[in-house]
Amino acid sequence: MNEQSSGQAAPSVPSAAIAVDVPAKINPHLGVGNARADGYHALSTVYQSISLYDTVTVERADEPGIELTVAGEGADTLPTGDDNLAVRAAKLVAIYGGVEPDVRIHLNKRIPVAGGLAGGSADAAATLVACARLWEVAIGDAELHRLAAGLGSDVPFCLKGGTAVGSGRGEELTHVDSRGTWHWVVATTDTQISTPECFKEVDRLREEGIGRFSSDVDPIVRAFESQVGADELARLLVNDMEAAAVSLRPQLASLMHGGLEEGALAAHVSGSGPTVLFLVADVKHAVALARRLRMRGGARSVHIAHGPVSGPAA
Repeated sequence: MNEQSSGQAAPSVPSAAIAVDVPAKINPHLGVGNARADGYHALSTVYQSISLYDTVTVERADEPGIELTVAGEGADTLPTGDDNLAVRAAKLVAIYGGVEPDVRIHLNKRIPVAGGLAGGSADAAATLVACARLWEVAIGDAELHRLAAGLGSDVPFCLKGGTAVGSGRGEELTHVDSRGTWHWVVATTDTQISTPECFKEVDRLREEGIGRFSSDVDPIVRAFESQVGADELARLLVNDMEAAAVSLRPQLASLMHGGLEEGALAAHVSGSGPTVLFLVADVKHAVALARRLRMRGGARSVHIAHGPVSGPAA
């Protein structure tokens, strides 16, 4: 399997190909319980999809097998074999449909890689949808959700997008009727934090009495449903992994404080990091803050996004 570098253009899409856009996700509320006996942590989270998109394109290959190529954000660092969730998603659809896989998958990545924005899960969700269409495999919503949950806790939400409450390990979803649009500036960094590493640091800090399980999502759910202003939403954002992420990568604190000094309404680590989210009032505010952050330095890249937006299977 060949991997395209980030400098290469995405291939032209033939008429037989199927292209699916899929958005990144953020967690305006991420409550993390203590470690369970099975090693997992109970989560009480609110997901929201935002307008940073990857495009997954699939087409039939000349020979049996699954070939994956990648262009764009992080292309040189991503696996193209079974370690990639998109490959595993294609295999699941083939098994479910009883077909021999014969597919070329191309990921055109714009979602920052390893940044707490679920780019890999989003690609897996889009691949499920695209391969089902390519092979004409009929999958109902319940079965599609089951396949997605088998790939990872974030994949079921990435299928639908919008806003939702997640419980269990995050895969048990309840839709939230979010009535407004909220604007974000997304700043990536050169550092990386693995999710297991961050959970381990959450546990270590709690042994020292630092941190607690923010289990109550009702205030922020009500805020989304009632279309509150961004200034009010700013006071409700929660991430129980943030202290651990900053403990592991102290430079994140400098980036967050810089954004607040430049006028952001709130600054939070996205998921387990190391991407930082800045809540702003509107598009004009987003453009101004993004410009100031770029001039200030300290971020690898800065993006403007809004949410919620729909996922590929919505």
